[in-house]
Amino acid sequence: MAAIGIALLFVAGTILIAWSVYFATRALVGKTFGSDTEALASSVIFRVSALHGLILALVFAQELLDYNELQRVVLQEATAVADIYNDVRRYGGEEMAPVQTALSDYLRVVSGPEWASLSETQRLTGEGWRIWDDIYGRLLDLPPDTPRHAALRDHMLHKVQTMAALRQEREATALHGISPLFWFAALAGVVLVTIPYFIFAPSRLHLVLLSIYGGFTGFVMYVIFAFSDPFGGPGALDPAPFTRLLETEIGQPAPS
Repeated sequence: MAAIGIALLFVAGTILIAWSVYFATRALVGKTFGSDTEALASSVIFRVSALHGLILALVFAQELLDYNELQRVVLQEATAVADIYNDVRRYGGEEMAPVQTALSDYLRVVSGPEWASLSETQRLTGEGWRIWDDIYGRLLDLPPDTPRHAALRDHMLHKVQTMAALRQEREATALHGISPLFWFAALAGVVLVTIPYFIFAPSRLHLVLLSIYGGFTGFVMYVIFAFSDPFGGPGALDPAPFTRLLETEIGQPAPS
């Protein structure tokens, strides 16, 4: 419901801006213009709206790209966790249960408190790093008695190092934000596109068409806003790769 309310606020607010600018310009200019003014205004509408649409499209595409990239990062991190869990079982020994338990704890932290922390503070949690360091240290201490053990140990160490790199990528995504200059340019574009519409009389049909322009622009701005915080807010990405692993044996207590 909150997402719907924010979306309506964006849409209604943009329509209100368009109407306010339109009627204010009509009041200032009046009807003191001729056919040459109409031709010039139409030309300005076309050119400014094209630039405004390009700005929105570029930022929209970048936010969508970052959103999809985060999905890839989370999936790869979850895959690395599952690989280590299965490899340490193949390795066997007394270190198997502690490593598997630590991996279960890691999934709970990254899909819960750490996910919320990335939205609120744009930082990874110390607890997540502590568990990662515990897993890394245990894997480093594994004694490879056979070539099979050596291969498994090397593979697990590679995967746990990959986890660290992917954690940094998640934090980098959280730190990325939309510049206030974009919002200024977006709102300025709405104003500048609306001003030349003063040449059209305020009929019901014209106001409906102006509302369609303002409403759709507001909706696009809302989607950009939603994608800008993939860890929280209306466009939050669900950490499904982590939570689904917790629903498997990885989320169950490790055998002692």
